[in-house]
Amino acid sequence: MVLLLRVREFEAERDSLRVEEVERRCEVGPSGGNMSLFTDLLGDPICRVRHSPAFLMLVAEIQDEQHKNNQIVGLIRGCIKTVTCGKKHSRTNPIKTLPVYTKLAYILGLRVSPSHRRMGIGLELVLRLEEWFRGNGAEYSYMATDNDNQASVKLFTDRCGYSKFRTPSILVQPVFAHRVKLSNRVNIIKLSPSEAETLYRKRFSTTEFFPRDIDSVLNNKLSLGTFVAVFAKPGMNMDRVLSDPNESWAVLSVWNCKESFTLEVKGASRVRRALFKATRVMDRVLPWFKLPSVPELFKPFGLHFLYGLGGGGPHAVKLTRNLCGFAHNLAKERGCSLVVTEVSCNEPLKLGIPHWKKLSCAEDLWCIKRFGEDYSDGSLGDWTNSAPGLSIFVDPREF
Repeated sequence: MVLLLRVREFEAERDSLRVEEVERRCEVGPSGGNMSLFTDLLGDPICRVRHSPAFLMLVAEIQDEQHKNNQIVGLIRGCIKTVTCGKKHSRTNPIKTLPVYTKLAYILGLRVSPSHRRMGIGLELVLRLEEWFRGNGAEYSYMATDNDNQASVKLFTDRCGYSKFRTPSILVQPVFAHRVKLSNRVNIIKLSPSEAETLYRKRFSTTEFFPRDIDSVLNNKLSLGTFVAVFAKPGMNMDRVLSDPNESWAVLSVWNCKESFTLEVKGASRVRRALFKATRVMDRVLPWFKLPSVPELFKPFGLHFLYGLGGGGPHAVKLTRNLCGFAHNLAKERGCSLVVTEVSCNEPLKLGIPHWKKLSCAEDLWCIKRFGEDYSDGSLGDWTNSAPGLSIFVDPREF
């Protein structure tokens, strides 16, 4: 029997169940020790890119000669958006810097069934998706993978022409059974989407990977709000706080990933499972000690993703820690088991982000490839050769 490989666009009605089966069979996410995270998509397999301006999902299907026995053995998702790739000085005001934008494509969720690997299916999926990227005017394409995933790294760097670009850190914090106590000296303010957009465009528009359509992100139903932390003072004025370098402030936004997918920890030993359970038992028996108990991670659970982290002033790290505590309590109220964020490895506020090293990923590898010869405005050279900045803006739609 001759088997034929066909790569085509995902069709929800006929493909959803078979795609979910491929997802279950493929290990994804950062590994920690002998534990690893598996993704279990909820309902719509394309939901993780549907919130982007332009998106596509392809499946690889094995067919026999009579087309009677079709089997989905691979899939890939991609989206295109406009992001900041650098900055330039204003012609009218040399002190002021302006963002330089580029049209960027992102590859998310390349999966090939374990029984059909090393057959060129992954390469074919990437090439077909890149064809769509080019046809829609993308100047660059990038992807993210675990730095230890050598098969994925080799596919993209050796066969697809990508180069290693950035190594941000994924920081994961369990949601404990008790609430985190926040400082009574810190005032946490929820901004409206329009206020948050104004703040982000004013403070972060020149940050690498900042999405030009930040308003779409902030107004999305999965975005639970943007929160600013400042020290409580009578007659406090936000505009004054943000403009005064001696004042400290911090900001973050919360994205509800629970509505898109769930995770489940696999591969943990019985000893580790017993230890995790023991922390929960001790926390229930002795709640006044507020022990850091590990939530139930061995069944499907949801998470909140923190994005747009930033701040300024001498106490920004402390305020960031309070904001992360606030986000922890919000996740507890909404039934999530993890709070996750991703930041540049050089991020100054990283010291204020609580996380467990065992569940986190110190180096999440981002690889990039250039399609176009020049930027649309011709003001910069090749982004792939640029040095990393202190911060990056991680779009929650792509996490």
